[in-house]
Amino acid sequence: MTDARTQKQRMLAGDLYSPIDPEIMADHEAAVAWMGRYNALDLPPSERHALLRELLAQVGDRVSIRPPFHCDYGYNIAIGEGAFLNFNCVILDVTKVTVGAATTIGPHVQIYTAEHPRDPVERRTGIEYSQPVVIGENVWIGGGAIILPGVTIGDDAIIGAGSVVTRDVPRGATVVGNPARVRG
Repeated sequence: MTDARTQKQRMLAGDLYSPIDPEIMADHEAAVAWMGRYNALDLPPSERHALLRELLAQVGDRVSIRPPFHCDYGYNIAIGEGAFLNFNCVILDVTKVTVGAATTIGPHVQIYTAEHPRDPVERRTGIEYSQPVVIGENVWIGGGAIILPGVTIGDDAIIGAGSVVTRDVPRGATVVGNPARVRG
């Protein structure tokens, strides 16, 4: 049975897709152009917020993202009210990334949804897939942390600086290290 969905529909569903599909490449190029404006302009907070609403799926009130900010597409990112992302945040939003209200994300944090096949022959074809990332409310993610595909971080959790989060983090937990583990 043939899959009649477009490559973009497959991408958004988290299924295998080709990232060099013309529609997907055009979306990425549009996001790159947007980042050029966002990262280059010295704007007051209200104008910067309006610019965020141009690209991102959802932007709550009082959201602040300090440039430079980098993403793949933008339209898969939802950020809750009062969230703060510090300098040089990277979000590879091949599928949904949700950042809850009042969450604070330190500088140089990287959030990944993109995955690659484990089989080397399949990987060589260039196809990819993705898994969503969900970050709860009032989470604090320390600088330089990396959040891997498919991770859910519960409300009120703390992610230590430089940690690599490879699995879900319970509500209210503090995790540190590589791989990040709950600290007693």
